[in-house]
Amino acid sequence: MKAIILAAGEGKRCRPLTLTRSKVMLTVANKPILEHVINALVANDIKDIILIVGYKKERIMDYFEDGINFGVKIEYIEQKAQIGTAHAILQARQKISADEEEFIVVNGDNIIGPDVISDLIRGAGGDATLLACKKNDVSDYGVIVAKGKNVSEIIEKPKTLVSHLINTGIYLFRQEIFEMIEKTPISPTGEYAITDTLQAMIDSKMSVTMAVTNAEWLDAAYSWDLLEANTIVLGNLEEDLEDAKIEDGVSIKGNVYIGKNTTIRAGSYIVGPVIIGDNCDIGPGVVILPSTSIGSNVSVASFSQIRNSILMNDVRISTHSNISSSVIGSNVATGPNFITEEGNDMLIQIEGELQHAEILGTIVGDDAEIGGNVLVRAGNMISSNCRISSGKTISEDIPADSIVI
Repeated sequence: MKAIILAAGEGKRCRPLTLTRSKVMLTVANKPILEHVINALVANDIKDIILIVGYKKERIMDYFEDGINFGVKIEYIEQKAQIGTAHAILQARQKISADEEEFIVVNGDNIIGPDVISDLIRGAGGDATLLACKKNDVSDYGVIVAKGKNVSEIIEKPKTLVSHLINTGIYLFRQEIFEMIEKTPISPTGEYAITDTLQAMIDSKMSVTMAVTNAEWLDAAYSWDLLEANTIVLGNLEEDLEDAKIEDGVSIKGNVYIGKNTTIRAGSYIVGPVIIGDNCDIGPGVVILPSTSIGSNVSVASFSQIRNSILMNDVRISTHSNISSSVIGSNVATGPNFITEEGNDMLIQIEGELQHAEILGTIVGDDAEIGGNVLVRAGNMISSNCRISSGKTISEDIPADSIVI
């Protein structure tokens, strides 16, 4: 069975992190989201992958290449205009041969475990099968109305509660889906949506069924959602310290993974789950607390504390810093005493709308340089390629390429 992975979009709601990479390449537990998806397919012996790419496609293709290092065969197709999921699926038509009765479609920007795919396959039936899961808050999703396993309607972002079952965007299709997509009219938003195709199938008395999963399915809709996803994925972390250089006087508790050629210097204190990549230099006297992922080629200087955060590759944190509930992009450098204030039940403005964040320090985009004695107030973001002078308090969002003096 082949799998089509949709990975062409930007993920605007995850800016500033997606200014320099697509959402599928955002890291959780030191792996791009897309890698988690591929691993789930491989665990179900699905190794023939068609990857639909578009925005920042070179970064995806450079990382995954032909897929051999990930145990798969990858063929790339470019969706030159990101005009909907149905249009993206249609791009792969020539790669699905006539003798292949069924194929899987999955979004590349949702974190899934192997059981998600197996639940779909096990529960498949009818002309099309969609995978559903239960959510308490369904206001941002497509909600499924069904009679038994038979889907009767898909309602996008309902104003009132009609069901707790949401569409995960993971499907098992037959060849007929391509003809139905070609008949699907463009939506009022200017896109060709696969949910419109499915509704047309239902209206035509074709069989659209659902399979329900209780397995791991995480949608990081906003950049701060990466923190929750990171916490959940790290819950399955296995301890591995064999390749690390750990000096005397280091205290490590819980499940901690430390990569090759990484040095943990004396007096440092680490409480898992924590993952630290290759070629890092941590300490002395650094405290790293649970639910933290630190990428490769990262240095964290003495007497700093990091908690419930994601530091991507090539980050340099200077002494006496305190980073909490934050996501720090690649190639960010800070001066000493860099502090991220943490807030609860935050209202964050994204694309003109207020969104809720349960807990957040800050989000820092790639290639930012931040001076010493900088405090970032809770919920404010620093975009990519910014320069922040020492002694500043950041109490509003800083747009890309800004200089704060």
